[in-house]
Amino acid sequence: MTGTYEHNIDAKGRIFIPAKLREELGEVFYLAAGVDACVAVYPMSTWERFTEKLSALPMSQSKKLRAFFANAEKCSLDSQGRVVIPQKLRKYAALDREAVILGVNDRAEIWSAQVWAAQEEEEMTPEKMAACMEALGF
Repeated sequence: MTGTYEHNIDAKGRIFIPAKLREELGEVFYLAAGVDACVAVYPMSTWERFTEKLSALPMSQSKKLRAFFANAEKCSLDSQGRVVIPQKLRKYAALDREAVILGVNDRAEIWSAQVWAAQEEEEMTPEKMAACMEALGF
């Protein structure tokens, strides 16, 4: 998944998912707390790979993700291409009205527009991009 899409969250906590991403997400997908201050949107195939890895961990390790799974939600889009972001996830990601949806390889992320702008400004420098490419072996 790739791209950046700006959308508003309505009073009921719904956000429109762009058609390009809807195709890649499929009929059913998962919303969960992202690694950073965002909501991660996992297509079923990515979610299944994630949970398979977790199932292989010892219980002492997997219990660290209780809050992650307790606040994750299996979702589908309404007839207008929107999904409701649960209140706890909106709070976690500081989502209010203006949001940005990013395609991030095998998932999407929903960010507060203000938080994303600050993150992007910090990370989107030629030096940081070169260091990232070098770390990946390019």
